[in-house]
Amino acid sequence: MTSTRLLFVTGRLAETPLRAVLADYARVSGLNYDVAVLPISVAALMQCDWVARKLTVPAGITQVVLPGWCGGDVGGLEAQWQVPFVKGPKDLFDIPEFLGRGERTPPALNDYSIEILAEINHAARCSERELFSQAEHFRNSGADVIDLGCIPGETWEGIGTATRRLREAGFRVSVDSFNRREVEAAVENGAELVLSAHPGNRDWAAGIPAEWVVIPADPQRPETLDETADWLQAAGRQVRWDPILEPVGYGFAASLERYYAVRRRRPDVPLLMGVGNLTELSEVDSAGVNFLLAALCEELRIGSVLTTEVINWCRSAVQEFDHARRLARYALTRQTLPKHLDGRLLLLRDPKLHELGAAGLEELARRVTDPNFRIFAERGELHIFNRDGYWHGPDPYEVFDRLLAEVGTLTPQHAFYLGMELMKARTALTLGKQYTQDEALRWGFLTVEESSALERRRHESRPP
Repeated sequence: MTSTRLLFVTGRLAETPLRAVLADYARVSGLNYDVAVLPISVAALMQCDWVARKLTVPAGITQVVLPGWCGGDVGGLEAQWQVPFVKGPKDLFDIPEFLGRGERTPPALNDYSIEILAEINHAARCSERELFSQAEHFRNSGADVIDLGCIPGETWEGIGTATRRLREAGFRVSVDSFNRREVEAAVENGAELVLSAHPGNRDWAAGIPAEWVVIPADPQRPETLDETADWLQAAGRQVRWDPILEPVGYGFAASLERYYAVRRRRPDVPLLMGVGNLTELSEVDSAGVNFLLAALCEELRIGSVLTTEVINWCRSAVQEFDHARRLARYALTRQTLPKHLDGRLLLLRDPKLHELGAAGLEELARRVTDPNFRIFAERGELHIFNRDGYWHGPDPYEVFDRLLAEVGTLTPQHAFYLGMELMKARTALTLGKQYTQDEALRWGFLTVEESSALERRRHESRPP
C-alpha cells in the first residue's frame, strides 16, 4: 500500500465512523490515505457534478474513492483531476473488503459435477400450460432434466404427447413410473431415463431402450440392487444405482452407509440419490440440508440427484441444490473450506454484522441538524433520530409512539416510510441480519432488490 495514497470522500455525518474504519484497516494493511469531508450532511446525496465543484484533490493522491451511493458518472471527475475515481461500497463498513477485493476475488462457481433431475409431482394432473410452467421454472432454477412424476395405480394416457412436446421445447425428460405403458410411451417420445427398475419389473424393463435407475427390492437387501443392475446391463441397458436415501426416523444413517458401501464395492458405477426424501420429509429450512447432501454426493461421486418442490419449505429446493453443488465442487476440488466464497445460500442470517455502538450512535445523533430520520438496528434495539430527538427501544410501535408524541404530526407518506423501515429493522434484529436504511434486507439468492427512498427522490426530481 505504500506506493499508493487513497482519498476517501464523505459527508459530515459519516466522517467519524469512516475514519474509525480506515484507521483499523490501516493498522493491519499499511493503507496510506486521506479523508475529504465535503459540505453535505448525508454522503449518499452527493452527485458527481456537485463533487466536481466542491472537492480538492491533494497532490500525491493516486485514487479517489467516492461514497457508493454517489450519483452520476465519474468520467468528468477523472478528466478534471487526472486521477482515477471509483465508487466504493454503499455501506462504509464494507470498505476493508472492498479494498482487499483484488486479493479475494469471489469465485465464479461455474463448475459442478452433479446432475439435477427435478420432478414435476403428479404430472398427469397438470394441464399442458401448468406442465410447461413448472418445467420452465425448474430449468431456470438450474435443473438439467425434467422428471415426469406419474401416479401409482393410474395410467397417464397423455404422457407420450407431453414428453414429445417437452422435448420439442428443448427439455431433457425422464419418467418416474412403474407402469409399463407409461414408460414405453414416454421413451418412444424422447424420455432418456426411467425411474426405476427392481426385481419386480426388470424383465420388461430390459426390453425398453433407455437408461434405467436401479433400486433394491428392499433397502435392507442391497444384493438385489446388484442383481437388477447386472440383469439390465446384460441386456445392453445403461444403469444408475440408487441404494435409496431414507428419511430421518426410518433408517437415515443406515441408508447413508449403503451409499458408502456401494461406492466401496463398485467404485465406477453411476449413482443417483433422491434428496427429496430428506428435504421434503424434514420440517426444516431446506437450503442447509441441500448443501450437506450436495457435499456428500460430491465426495462419493454421486453424479445425479432427484429433487422436487412440493412442500412449501422446499419451494426453492432446485435452485438451492444448484448453488450447493457448485459450492461443494469448488471446495472439494480446491481443498478449501466452503466459507467466505459465496453468500447465496445464506438466506436466514447474514455473514457479518456492522455496528456503530452506543457512543457512535449518540455522536451521530448529536451531529444531525436536519429533519430527516436516520434508522439503525443493533444490540437488540431500534434506533431512530433526527434534529428533534433520539428514540430507541426493542418495540417499533413503542418507539414510533414516543417519536410521534415529541415530533408531532407526520404526513401519511412519511409515516408509511418510517413504518416500512422500522419493520425491516425489527426483522433484521429478530434474525440477526444487517439492516441498512433504504436498502433491501439480504436473503441470499432470494433477495428482492427494492428502490430506496433516495433513488425514488432522484427519479422524481429528474425532468420529464
